[in-house]
Amino acid sequence: MSESTQGVRLRRGSEALRASLELLSSMRFAIALLTVICIASVIGTVLKQHEPAANYVNQFGPFWAELFLTLRLNTVYSAWWFVLILAFLVLSTSLCIARNTPKILADLKTYKENIRVQSLRAFHHRAEAELPEAPEAAAQRIGQLLARKGWKVRLQQRTPAGSTGEGAAGAGWMLAAKAGTANKIGYIAAHSAIVLICLGGLFDGDLIVRAQMLLGGKTPYRGGGLISEVPAEHRLSERNPTFRGNLLVAEGTQSDTAILSQSDGVLLQELPFAIELKKFIVEHYSTGMPKLFASDIVIHDKATGAQVPARVEVNHPASYRGIEIYQSSFDDGGSRLKLHAYPMGTNVAPFDLEGVVGGSAQLNRVAAGGSAAANAALQTLTVEFTALRTINVENFGNQGGSGADARKVDLRASIEERLGAANKTGKPKELRNVGPSVGYKLRDAAGQASEFHNYMLPVDLGDGVPVFLLGVRTRTDEPMRYLRIPADEQGRMDGFMRLRAALADPEARAQAVQRYVAKALEAAPPELAQQLAQSATRALALFAGDDGQASAHGAPRGAPRGGLQAVSDFIEANVPEAERGKAAEVLVRILNGSLFELLQLTRERAGLAPLAADEHARAFMTQAVLALSDAQNYPAPFALELTDFTQVQASVFQVARAPGKNVVYLGCALLILGVFAMLYVRERRVWVWLAPQGDANGQAPGQGARTHATMALSSNRRTMDGDREFAQLAEQLIGARPQEGKA
Repeated sequence: MSESTQGVRLRRGSEALRASLELLSSMRFAIALLTVICIASVIGTVLKQHEPAANYVNQFGPFWAELFLTLRLNTVYSAWWFVLILAFLVLSTSLCIARNTPKILADLKTYKENIRVQSLRAFHHRAEAELPEAPEAAAQRIGQLLARKGWKVRLQQRTPAGSTGEGAAGAGWMLAAKAGTANKIGYIAAHSAIVLICLGGLFDGDLIVRAQMLLGGKTPYRGGGLISEVPAEHRLSERNPTFRGNLLVAEGTQSDTAILSQSDGVLLQELPFAIELKKFIVEHYSTGMPKLFASDIVIHDKATGAQVPARVEVNHPASYRGIEIYQSSFDDGGSRLKLHAYPMGTNVAPFDLEGVVGGSAQLNRVAAGGSAAANAALQTLTVEFTALRTINVENFGNQGGSGADARKVDLRASIEERLGAANKTGKPKELRNVGPSVGYKLRDAAGQASEFHNYMLPVDLGDGVPVFLLGVRTRTDEPMRYLRIPADEQGRMDGFMRLRAALADPEARAQAVQRYVAKALEAAPPELAQQLAQSATRALALFAGDDGQASAHGAPRGAPRGGLQAVSDFIEANVPEAERGKAAEVLVRILNGSLFELLQLTRERAGLAPLAADEHARAFMTQAVLALSDAQNYPAPFALELTDFTQVQASVFQVARAPGKNVVYLGCALLILGVFAMLYVRERRVWVWLAPQGDANGQAPGQGARTHATMALSSNRRTMDGDREFAQLAEQLIGARPQEGKA
């Protein structure tokens, strides 16, 4: 606010008190506080606020998560140290305003017309000239000219006997004018804006909620269950002066309680009205990203019973009784799902399952021939339905090669890929909607859960046969791993699942081996057929994980048995290294032929026509062999296929009562005006001393009507515009050219 960075200096009191007050009211202290607040705000923007503690542990690890929680970086804007810094900034800036405002207001009222004539000649901008008119007439003329230009003018007549302190300087007229005084107001406005913005932010932040938790006995709720069953000590009154929370409303339902997230739980905020969601509208771009959120709602007033229809869109909130309703996001409102469960490694019969997104289902299944422990584990499994996504847009663009082949290098295309906009990736995009998907968790009796993400429709990945993608992960910080199950001619998993069930049946494997040997060796000696049958039987048993000697062939104890890994371990343990390549080729050929006959056997049992040995059948078998091998690692006793669903949309609103926002808006307006005034408004003062001819040289006044004019200009900033302005004023007012004064 002034050129000095010093604060208030007391003349009395202890030295510590005077030093503390001087520091608190100084500009350097306020700037330091503002810098710390800016850094903290950056942290609060980058780091997600009010997340559960487990999320920080998963993202940053235990050490950093504990450090963040200790420093309250997860709740920066409501942390005690942040509020304390804001309070000190408000106090420091207020003291600075109180110290400088009286001097500024006094300076705005004065014209400084008592300046000495000798002082004018010391200004950088000065000029002198002889005027052919009397001093009073010249003063009136110059004053009117300046007034028409927007200057505020004051005239002072000086006489030798006056008390102006001129002494021998003689009589004359002093004209004092000023312009651009809004520059001084800009200092007050800008500093007042900081105080208003901080006060508005404090009032609309968590300060009021924290005060109710500290003084009113309110505590965060850490449990689950229905909102209506939450005790009163976790609820905030409808008269709460300020809050900001989230409200989820499903289509066809209404809600009147907002959720205020806290680091150690949630608080429930009662609303004076209920919001009913009639319809949620969402539109997507070609990339699958939403481009429009809109909610048609009805507001039910609890006090009057009035029903007010409204529409809420992003950046277009609705307002009712001082509460703003913003469109925040959307979610699932409890879509109804129909699924079919396929057994994966157990003798559980396939079954149908129904559920609701957000709900769970207890499975009471028993595996035929399973042990008591295995059946107990199956019966305690719980399915938690977590998500339904009706649109999944994926990029199937050709990723291209390395460009090592000169015949495949397009120089022009290569250059264009690296020119133009910065968002060009240089890789072609083929965006395709692959259909709905379902997400669920399988949780055991110990509370451990695996997360699954299964697509409803088969996806063509360019391998010749569409595949069902079954995603799974056992930890939330790892990506999904997908099992690719080939679709049969009806676009179902049934063909693969029949093959997998038959692979686990020794009798079916034996029949498939007989068919394979009969077709491969139609007229071969019995000894050769018997050897081939033994090899095929051993290959299928290894692949099925039903070989009694699998653990002795290199497979580590506890590792999944079966699949291509079991075949590889068998070859490494029983075949010399020099012959492994040829042995592997022969064994894989036998395995593929036996599995194809096993597939034909399952189709015959299902009453289907045999599969023709064409290119499509070979592609199906190739993918089936890989899927059968990978299925050994599938960490669930069954896989769920989404067969049908009824989608129920839900809208997530942010409801906020923020009376401090008007204070913040006022502070922002003052800040804009203040900064504009300080940067673009120059304070200028002009003095013109008009003395009768001869006074300027110390001689007796002449009898003619002539005047000696001495003019000077001062400005708070020395600029080229100021030089040009003074040159024009000197020419227009006294007809003189500027002179170089002292710096």
